[in-house]
Amino acid sequence: MSFPDFCANDPQVQWQRFCELLWFHDGLGMWLDISRMHVNQADLDELKPRFDQAFKAMAALEGGAIANGDEQRQVGHYWLRHPQLAPDPEVQAHIATEVDQIEAFGRSIVRGEIKAPNGQAFTDVLWIGIGGSGLGPLLMIRALQEEGAGLPFHFFDNVDPNGMSRVLAGLGDALPTTLVITVSKSGGTPEPHLGMEQARHRVEASGGSWAGQAVAITMANSKLDQKASQEGWLQRFDMFDWVGGRTSITSAVGLVPGALIGADIREFLDGAAQMDAATRLDDLERNPAALMAASWFVAGEGCGKRDMVVLPYRDRLEVFSRYLQQLVMESLGKRLDRAGNVVHQGIAVYGNKGSTDQHAYVQQLRDGVDNFFVTFIEALKDSQDIPDINGERPGDFLDGFLQGTRSALTEGGRQSISISMRQFDARRLGALIALFERAVGLYGELVNINAYHQPGVEAGKKAAAAILNLQGQVEAVLADGQSRSVSEVHAAIGEGSVEAVFWILRHLTGNERGYSAQGSWDAPATLRFSKS
Repeated sequence: MSFPDFCANDPQVQWQRFCELLWFHDGLGMWLDISRMHVNQADLDELKPRFDQAFKAMAALEGGAIANGDEQRQVGHYWLRHPQLAPDPEVQAHIATEVDQIEAFGRSIVRGEIKAPNGQAFTDVLWIGIGGSGLGPLLMIRALQEEGAGLPFHFFDNVDPNGMSRVLAGLGDALPTTLVITVSKSGGTPEPHLGMEQARHRVEASGGSWAGQAVAITMANSKLDQKASQEGWLQRFDMFDWVGGRTSITSAVGLVPGALIGADIREFLDGAAQMDAATRLDDLERNPAALMAASWFVAGEGCGKRDMVVLPYRDRLEVFSRYLQQLVMESLGKRLDRAGNVVHQGIAVYGNKGSTDQHAYVQQLRDGVDNFFVTFIEALKDSQDIPDINGERPGDFLDGFLQGTRSALTEGGRQSISISMRQFDARRLGALIALFERAVGLYGELVNINAYHQPGVEAGKKAAAAILNLQGQVEAVLADGQSRSVSEVHAAIGEGSVEAVFWILRHLTGNERGYSAQGSWDAPATLRFSKS
């Protein structure tokens, strides 16, 4: 049966296709419907040999095979919610012990049993982390924190000085009772290091005691770990060598914030483990992650020709599209396949919550360029404290908007996937994350790319380091106070581009750091710079 059959006038034909391409898990209360994607039985049959290899590759990964060849690392985020899968008994015990410690620590902080150095209970959390170390915790907080439960969170997830200033100003007098958690796997990543130093300076200036308020989440024996140990920080938790940032939410990176807001982290892990079991099945038509990966593959013709628009119809999942951007795009966006061929693979992800934000772009989705598929996410159970007033129930309208949008897209020949949950809670969040993690892994195998390294990210880090080094050289050239043009500064350095030197000079003068420019900004070749 093909997709046009779904648009046929015969309701029985539509119903048959829906039933054939619907997956359901009774224990999780979750459905996956790919019947509105342009995938049919012939497509699935053609993909089965590829999936046979993909299932074997995923089994090898879970068994401890080296998956990140660039760094010679295993990829073991699946072990985090099922420690018995880990190939090393010591690792199994370490994972289980870590969860116990995180749960106990969170409970003691929330209850006020562990106090700030001034003897008062901790009142706030300042979380310092980037990428998955920022997005994962943000998702946990937005999705699972109940009103008045646990501690309020504040984030340093960038090195924007204005953003840092705003966060610190918001904490104000609460800085001496703020728990500051720095997340850095290697301990040497510039962004969390800069955020940590700024936070430390402000905590100490406010009368706080850094060591008694600081927590590190990092690898054993990293620079950050050594610093925390030497200074006697309040606590440290492990980041494992075999867990990447974009799949770290079921590690301490996601569990610590979960524990500090009073969420049930055991339920979260159990939900992920249940979905892992369901997506481990080596049967394409009964495996939800495989069905999803197959529909992505067919929709994008195996080379990412369609974007993924994520529309969760619950406020709690507002940041889920941002979370998926990193998980999907960092994993699948690769220039080379495993054979070294230039393939430029990837699936672009964007979106926001329904129904509010669908008004921003559904017009284009329905009538504009057809270069996407939508992923609808819904939870059936509504909050019970919002009453029926004059026969109107907000939840009915939300459901009506979702179904209406989906129908309108289908009528226009536009493709969509639907993920439904009986209710949304910690267990379902864990399952939802695990579903996408496995789909990403399987899709990577279908297109023969390594979903577990990130050479483009590393290239960006190296380029940034080169610019900072170039800035140091620019400042050294101008240190004598003589006036020089951009070209003269560049010639004195002898490396980098003239344009890069110009950007650096503009930054220095814009921040009034003792540098000035004379001439016309409209014609930058006439500008001369000096240190005053």
